[in-house]
Amino acid sequence: MNIHLWTKHLINLSILSIAATAANADTGRLDEKVRTANSRFENVAMATAEGYAPIPCASGIAGGAMGIHYVNAAYLKDDAVDLAKPEAVMYEPMADGKLKLVAVEYITSKGPASLEGQLFNFNSAPNRYGLGAFYELHVWAWKKNPTGTFADMNPDVSCEAMKAM
Repeated sequence: MNIHLWTKHLINLSILSIAATAANADTGRLDEKVRTANSRFENVAMATAEGYAPIPCASGIAGGAMGIHYVNAAYLKDDAVDLAKPEAVMYEPMADGKLKLVAVEYITSKGPASLEGQLFNFNSAPNRYGLGAFYELHVWAWKKNPTGTFADMNPDVSCEAMKAM
């Protein structure tokens, strides 16, 4: 390869690299977008003010938990998927009695469903929630989940503080 072609090849690679970096910067990560759109729920009073009501803390059989879900029944019924209006906001109960926002959950009966390109999980009926078949997506935007940002259970979340209350 002569020097002219080599230089042209390097320039093209540089341009492609810059374009890929810019594209990644523009799209952002879903967990970051969720955190930005829903940070108001860090105060559980905001969730209740917007119509969310608590259901018991959900633990996994093999360990870990999802925490206490605050569910908005109106959003659950409308089947819309809106980044800023999750059907549930999830809190981990802390030893001092406070609730710490850890994740949100999007739920719809229409599918297959996705949010910003991330596919939802399908839950058939009957299920432990008493709902018909539905699609759901957990986004662990406030607490890192070692099993994945979109996994159902988080091994680092616990409902144990609820037992002490």
